[in-house]
Amino acid sequence: MQNVMNLSFNALGENEGFARVAVAAFAAKLNPTMDDLAELKTAVSEAVTNAIIHGYDSNPGGIVYITATIDDGEIDVIVRDEGRGIHNIEEAKEPLFTTKPEMERAGMGFTIMEHFTDMLNVESSTSTGTIVRFKKRLAGKRVRCV
Repeated sequence: MQNVMNLSFNALGENEGFARVAVAAFAAKLNPTMDDLAELKTAVSEAVTNAIIHGYDSNPGGIVYITATIDDGEIDVIVRDEGRGIHNIEEAKEPLFTTKPEMERAGMGFTIMEHFTDMLNVESSTSTGTIVRFKKRLAGKRVRCV
C-alpha cells in the first residue's frame, strides 16, 4: 500500500534540519540501513537548501513544499518551490557550478543528490519555480548471512 506525506514550511535555513529529519522519520518504516538513511537525509538537505538559497534568495516568506511517497520499498521525494527558477538546469547540475560564489557555495548539490539517489529529475521555470524529484530504494537491499 502506498503511504504519502505532505509538508510545507517557510524558506528559513533552520527548517532544513526539520525537513531532513521529518523525511527520515517517514522512511524509517522501511527499516533502511544507516548509510541509506544518511544518504536520504543528505539528498533532502541539498534539495531544501537549494530551494531556500537559490529559489527564494533566502527570503523567509517563500514556502518550500515536500511530498514523500513510500511504495514497494522505495521512497519518492518531491521538493518544490515557487521561487525564481533555474535558467539552465544542465549548467546548474555541473559539479562546482554555483550562482552564489559570494556565499562560498560548493556547487555540488545536484551532484550529491545524483550520487545518493537512484533517480533524480529537475524541472524548472523562471515563472513558476523548481521541482526536484528523487527516488531511493530503501527496502530489500540487505545481504543476509546464514
